[in-house]
Amino acid sequence: MSAAAPGAAESAGTALVVLRALGLGDFVTSVPALRALERAFPDRRRILAGPAWYWDLTALAGLDWRVLPTELLRTPPWDGAHPLELAVNLHGRGPQSTEALAALAPRRLWAHADPGEPGRPGPPWPGRVHDTEIWCGLLRAHGLAADPDDLWWPPPDHAPADDTAAPLPERASPPHRNTATGPDSGAGTAVVHPGASAASRRWPPERFATVVRHLHDRGLRVLITGSRAERPLAERVARTAAPAPAQVPAGRTGVGELARLVADADLVVCGDTGVAHLATAYRTPSVRLFGPVSPALWGPRVDEGIHACLWKGGESDPHASALDPGLASITADDVLSACSDVLSRTGVRP
Repeated sequence: MSAAAPGAAESAGTALVVLRALGLGDFVTSVPALRALERAFPDRRRILAGPAWYWDLTALAGLDWRVLPTELLRTPPWDGAHPLELAVNLHGRGPQSTEALAALAPRRLWAHADPGEPGRPGPPWPGRVHDTEIWCGLLRAHGLAADPDDLWWPPPDHAPADDTAAPLPERASPPHRNTATGPDSGAGTAVVHPGASAASRRWPPERFATVVRHLHDRGLRVLITGSRAERPLAERVARTAAPAPAQVPAGRTGVGELARLVADADLVVCGDTGVAHLATAYRTPSVRLFGPVSPALWGPRVDEGIHACLWKGGESDPHASALDPGLASITADDVLSACSDVLSRTGVRP
């Protein structure tokens, strides 16, 4: 049994607000901290201020939070119907994100210290550590038990409905999928995700097409995923990969459908983007291409044996508008070799 959270004995009916108004990967890496808060404050009205589509992700992750649609670095539109006991900044180091929460006048505010605001205490920003550790460390500084490796999600078909908790896999259990795909179970499936939110993290589409052809030649069914804005990129990869066939669900799936595709796949090939974090959550074997940011900061913390992270060692701006030189130096042969290695190690037999 974990220690009681600060203020846990106070009356129910008060609210807890967490700010995390970011993207898909950012949501996945915040799940260990959200679970820790859920355990520590079971009687609070728990509100996650972020994009409206986070609602689907909370259900998939087995979380019991209400989502308050909130724009980037804006004060959450809190109606004040419940006394705000605690606000937690899981968004960034501040000061803007912390100020957005402070504007709600919570009784307590948990955030990293701001040297410019000595009257607002908190632990120092930890620097170069994995994103999950940043937020779990913040909670531990306030007396909560928080495990940054608590990353696994239940299989999508077992995700909770309404407020029903879903069982999570045991830490020592094998992946939930049957990776021994063979004649009796049909061909395996590979998800290839060529997109990323910034050009610095987008590997050239022609090289992704080479990967698609290689995976098809190995007997895998290939799905090319992406957002609606990324559909032209996905179609370009498919055209370049011809005559190797590939299905292109990019732009035609919501976040829930995308999560299910990743969960059911035998392999994911992608850059440093949100789909990579879904592969971690669902224990789906993956090959990930890193450029401007080290996998030590954004790579998989668990199940390292089923993931291959390719990185040439340089770092730059992950939001830059040009392809990162380190990512550009990863060759198609590098990725094909990693795919073959991961497929062999995970027992996939196309």
